[in-house]
Amino acid sequence: MIRIGILGYGNLGRGVECAIKHNADEELVAVFTRRDPSTVKILTEGAAVVNVADIESWKDKIDVLIICGGSATDLPEMTPKYAKMFNVIDSFDTHANIPQHFANVDAAAKEGGKIAMISLGWDPGMFSVSRLYANSILTEGQTYTFWGKGVSQGHSDAIRRVPGVKDGKQYTIPVPEALEAVRSGSNPELTTREKHTRECFVVLEEGADPAKVEEAIKTMPNYFADYDTTVHFISEEELKANHSGIPHGGFVIRSGKTGWNDENTHVIEYSLKLDSNPEFTSSVLVAFARAAVRMAKEGQVGCKTIFDVPPAYLSSLSGEEIRAHLL
Repeated sequence: MIRIGILGYGNLGRGVECAIKHNADEELVAVFTRRDPSTVKILTEGAAVVNVADIESWKDKIDVLIICGGSATDLPEMTPKYAKMFNVIDSFDTHANIPQHFANVDAAAKEGGKIAMISLGWDPGMFSVSRLYANSILTEGQTYTFWGKGVSQGHSDAIRRVPGVKDGKQYTIPVPEALEAVRSGSNPELTTREKHTRECFVVLEEGADPAKVEEAIKTMPNYFADYDTTVHFISEEELKANHSGIPHGGFVIRSGKTGWNDENTHVIEYSLKLDSNPEFTSSVLVAFARAAVRMAKEGQVGCKTIFDVPPAYLSSLSGEEIRAHLL
């Protein structure tokens, strides 16, 4: 059995717990939390709930630690810190900062002799693999990624960290005209702003200045500055009633040419439609936990991304079973 620890028990952590239940070769051993453990109620019988201050004493009791924090401030600090002690998995999704995050985590994991896998989920993650395959196969062409319509966990987390915001949700919405132009195979030149809009629903803290909050959101680099963003201020009751779900999805599309004179056009499209963004992301993390343990047993160390992991390492099936049923 692969012994798993979860650090953080929010939407993503709860999703990881559910995903472990669906993998017979994995078990949840402990949930680590910054809260008072007595206030955290988990679903798995027999698993411990432990304050994160005591996490180091679990170094020999778990095989991989899945870190379920936010990309804005949690993961840049947590993943390098715990990669010195454990094989770790994270879902860091600030694309522009992945190279620096990789370097920080790689140094820490090598210092500790551990495997660390970062930026796993569906984008970055499954969409990343689709982009790599499509670009490698159709070498003459363009790749487009559309997200939504759906709730972005990372962007919603970023909103909630703005001073004056009590709670909030952010929806990423593809521009329909841009999506259809790409699917036509015409390879349009599209700016970031032309591909998506962002819609935010925000509950203010008492006394907060809505104009300042809106300005802080709309000008936030890496999240909203490059998009047409709409901010709606609503009540806590309205947010709970109308925006409690966490759906998402999207499309990776590559259009390319083949033939001596580029006479034939091909379109590759990979799409996801997700009822629960965190539960799907969690399922990816749990699959890669299996791969992390296998690579660690081989003596590999350092930071890895989804590009570095052989697909067969994700499956609980044997090589023979994979070849017989999935190839």
